[in-house]
Amino acid sequence: MRIVAGVDGCPRGWVAAVWGPEGVEWRVTPPSFRALLAALPDAERTAVDVPIGMPDRDPRSCDLAARTALGAGRSSVFVVPPRVVLEAPTYAEACVVSRGLSGKAISIQTWNIGNRVLDATDSADERTVEAHPEVSFLRLAGRPLPSKKTAAGLGARLVALAPVFGDVAALVSECPSPATADDALDALACAWTARRVLDGTAEYLGDDSATIAS
Repeated sequence: MRIVAGVDGCPRGWVAAVWGPEGVEWRVTPPSFRALLAALPDAERTAVDVPIGMPDRDPRSCDLAARTALGAGRSSVFVVPPRVVLEAPTYAEACVVSRGLSGKAISIQTWNIGNRVLDATDSADERTVEAHPEVSFLRLAGRPLPSKKTAAGLGARLVALAPVFGDVAALVSECPSPATADDALDALACAWTARRVLDGTAEYLGDDSATIAS
């Protein structure tokens, strides 16, 4: 089995589920995207839960397609603003720039991941693909799942991943801090997507330069 990795953001950095012949190995890295990639030299494809690429003005088609696919769960997909918005020095100034371009401010949640979006966009290599765990879980389960912040949502994700990874609860329990259980589940979903990308069976959302793999 060739090696792939699925990556999710976690407190103070990234958590990676590295999936190969021996099963899943966890790696936790600092926030730098270059540090993340350096920690995954053996992964032939790395699917990361972070936007890679920003629009010049109009929303990315992959963001809009992901929101449509997820229906009631659409709020989990951030519509990525243009680079000039995320490069503003403060959230207040970013909102001013965004209103000038689109008539709308950006959310504080989008602002808070702005540095990661900029870093990933500038540092991603040819092995890296953008993924969104909720879209991956949609493909795995055949339906949008309840919020991962609920017991029902966590349970549904364990069930969805079980045919791929076996005892998912045990895998999640091995994931080191500061990553949380939902970080680990998202990383596993991204690893499944990375495998599909490597095998040529992945589906893609978006028809421009930025796409979301699932």
